[in-house]
Amino acid sequence: MSASKTGQLQRLDRAHHLHPFTDFKSLAEEGSRIIERAEGVYIIDSEGNRILDGMAGLWCVNLGYGREELVAAAAEQMHQLPYYNNFFKTTHPPAVQLAEKLVSLAPEHMNRVFFTGSGSEANDTVLRMVRRYWALKGKPGKQWVIGRENGYHGSTVAGMSLGGMAPMHEQGGPCVPGISHVRQPYWFGEGRSQGQDPDAFGLECAAALEAKILELGEENVAAFIAEPVQGAGGAIIPPQSYWPAVKAVLDKYDILLVVDEVICGFGRLGEWFGSVHYDLEPDLMPIAKGLSSGYLPIGGVLVGDRVADTLIEEGGEFFHGFTYSGHPACAAVALRNLELMEAEGVVERVRDDLGPYLAERWGELGDHPLVGEARSLGLVGALELVDPETGERFDKALGAGNLCRDHSFASGLVMRSVGDTMIISPPLVISREEIDELVDKARAALDATHQRLAVTTPDKIKESLT
Repeated sequence: MSASKTGQLQRLDRAHHLHPFTDFKSLAEEGSRIIERAEGVYIIDSEGNRILDGMAGLWCVNLGYGREELVAAAAEQMHQLPYYNNFFKTTHPPAVQLAEKLVSLAPEHMNRVFFTGSGSEANDTVLRMVRRYWALKGKPGKQWVIGRENGYHGSTVAGMSLGGMAPMHEQGGPCVPGISHVRQPYWFGEGRSQGQDPDAFGLECAAALEAKILELGEENVAAFIAEPVQGAGGAIIPPQSYWPAVKAVLDKYDILLVVDEVICGFGRLGEWFGSVHYDLEPDLMPIAKGLSSGYLPIGGVLVGDRVADTLIEEGGEFFHGFTYSGHPACAAVALRNLELMEAEGVVERVRDDLGPYLAERWGELGDHPLVGEARSLGLVGALELVDPETGERFDKALGAGNLCRDHSFASGLVMRSVGDTMIISPPLVISREEIDELVDKARAALDATHQRLAVTTPDKIKESLT
């Protein structure tokens, strides 16, 4: 595509398109990067730049770009039945077949799925479902859902409320009532500075959950919701002590466990679900993203037997659903995606080969002067940026993470910044050679950021960038 065509698209984008999670004024001043095509683990922009997609789109393109089998599945279904709903005692083969496939992959006690159009809709469904469950069990007072500070469960009103991201609450309030939050198991950000052992810190975070339950009254608490590994919060891997202690607390007080698998599900951690990696037994699991490798939008909630059986046997009509719940073309693509992942042994390769190799190579970045911690699990990783002189965080005004993100793009790698935490989540089909390339480009971005941060004031950094 010519430079003039790129400029034309940027002008149209500036004039008509409001982007999600974007500073509109800043984007209008800078102009959008136009992504024109993609193949394998690479995206290609309108100027022909080939960029390794270290975020798999938004944590979702697990099988990589350009899979003709998924395109064919969509086309075939579009020809046969492009759309019909699942309301009013009606369904279609793709929804039924996908439901069967999902429960065959899920933990044994999960045998039902409720389809949605996205992960945000899945978490809206969770809120409705847990409160309905307890009402049917004769405990309508169990309304409170506890989430985690800095947790992310979508950006709808309910999803934003379940999540614990303060900036979203400030813009989206008032939040849905009956939702509270407890501290996150973020050892580097919150435990390291206090000199705590990671496992002791994990136990402290679980104790905070129990304290919140007692504060609210166990008779009032319906569920606890959390990701196995916090994704958008900064690829936060909890200490080993955390999840066993949380499970014990929830069992003690008979509170439902909702494990948000929107990011961790479908192989990201080297198992079909993050719940399997951590030996959890969730009552509900929201899913999306990798379910279709992002080729078409689809989500859902896998529902454990004790919840599903109650809804079926005692519930009557459940007044909830979406026009595109179980959309036939989306379901057909998701089913083919899961079949391909099984046939190609994608999840096992992440567990046995690619995950350990990424851990080895990614860990090498821990020796960089800017890196306070390099952590990974499966095919998700994070780098904590720190001042090399003090080992502490940079002044927020310096925008170190954003600088590193921009240098990463310039070096040919999509690496996301969450504050001063750099995160990656590449397609699950990445090769060892491409992991080497990813790590080399990440180091180049760190080097360039280090040099730029030698200019020590925010004003000078801003001046040097213009």
